[in-house]
Amino acid sequence: MTVTLAFTHLTVHDVDAALTFYRDALGLTVLNDVAGGNGRWVTIASDSRPGVAVVLSTPQSGRGPDDADALAELLAKGSLPMIGFATDDLDGLFERVAASGAEVLQEPMDQPWGPRDCAFRDPSGTTVRVSATSPA
Repeated sequence: MTVTLAFTHLTVHDVDAALTFYRDALGLTVLNDVAGGNGRWVTIASDSRPGVAVVLSTPQSGRGPDDADALAELLAKGSLPMIGFATDDLDGLFERVAASGAEVLQEPMDQPWGPRDCAFRDPSGTTVRVSATSPA
């Protein structure tokens, strides 16, 4: 039996602002954009790894009002988990994302535990780490 990651879910304040970061700055591709009820879900992925996707949605997407309010409060505090990506051109990606106006948390550096990486905040305050990897 093989188990692989198909997608992960990332809650954002504003899907359009998140797309400016994840699609335009990071270079991910929109696979699906669905609006329904009070919410919107947008699935994005890397062209080089299309089987692994990130679903961007607002706190109200598919949740009752109490849960949506609780999730929105955690999001506002920056209390939700970070997300990590890898690239074969860390310095180039860093320059592109930094030029987009994204908040830089850490410039590219070699970490004592191994990887060379950098970090940003997305428009909703989520920490986004990007590690260097060699081409596949």
